[in-house]
Amino acid sequence: MDEVSIVGLDLAKRVFQAHGASSSGDAIFRRKLSRSQVLPFLARQPRCIVAMEACASAHFWGRAIRELGHEVRLIPPIYVKPFVKRQKNDAADAEAIAEAAVRPNMRFVEVKSQSQQAGAMVFRTRDLLVRQRTQLINALRGHLAEHGVVAPQGVTNVRMLEAAIEEAETSLELLIVETARLYLTQIASLSEQIVMLEKVLQQEAAKAVATARLLTVPGIGHVTAMAIEAFAPPMETFRRGRDFAAWLGLVPIQRSTGGKQVLGRTSKMGQRDIRRLLITGAMTMVRWAGRKAPPEGSWLSRMLERKPRMLVAIALANKMARSVWAMLTKGEDYRDPVTVAA
Repeated sequence: MDEVSIVGLDLAKRVFQAHGASSSGDAIFRRKLSRSQVLPFLARQPRCIVAMEACASAHFWGRAIRELGHEVRLIPPIYVKPFVKRQKNDAADAEAIAEAAVRPNMRFVEVKSQSQQAGAMVFRTRDLLVRQRTQLINALRGHLAEHGVVAPQGVTNVRMLEAAIEEAETSLELLIVETARLYLTQIASLSEQIVMLEKVLQQEAAKAVATARLLTVPGIGHVTAMAIEAFAPPMETFRRGRDFAAWLGLVPIQRSTGGKQVLGRTSKMGQRDIRRLLITGAMTMVRWAGRKAPPEGSWLSRMLERKPRMLVAIALANKMARSVWAMLTKGEDYRDPVTVAA
């Protein structure tokens, strides 16, 4: 009987499906496994490739299975879908995972460490709290606007709302004032928690050499540096800086055919957290250049003279991504192009 060469494992909360295949692709076993049976079952298998979709809990299982001596391959679910034959069920998914994993040009996801996932959890928690605070602020502004109390958008203008409520307390009904104070209490509580998490991100970013190096790039702060550390794979995964920018979704969509190159708008097909933060940092640099003119003849100066600001920000974010790749692969700090040229 042929020996198992690859195991496709369809992950779940309680019931897992395993598909074992030989080196020739012939199916050797199809097994349903409970959560407690997964590791003991794989421990009895000879050393082989264990492939899974890069979905929830995949990195945890990847680390646990790697400790058993197996080679772990995580595949983006979108790359597995074409290998599912007709009907979709757990057995068909596991078989499709095994087939996709042995393709010579398949792209895989690096298994993240616990520290990376811890940083990602802090980052995502902060992001969630910021969205919740924004929802509360917008809801409060909408409710008060119905009673003639208006303030500009933004978290910095919440104090204006608070002052307006206290001033208009005599003209507003007590129920309106008390409900508005409930909103303000929740907003203040979320702001305190966001500040606490930002301090944690700042401390974590200062510990690692790589993140400390990223802080030397104009437009990259502690949050962006920690996002790159938590969500990006090792930079050695990419052959060049453009590949990293493409992984982030900062390059144009290609619709080329017949030898004619046709480029569309920015693809946005990539890691959205890092991409969003890089664009935000780049837009900050563009606004700064609007207030204080950049050095004459610099790339940013030439771009702002003939292109819209948002387009310049996207292009600058692309350059920042390439700089990040170069710095982390070469182990160098950021070097200002204007200073280097001088």
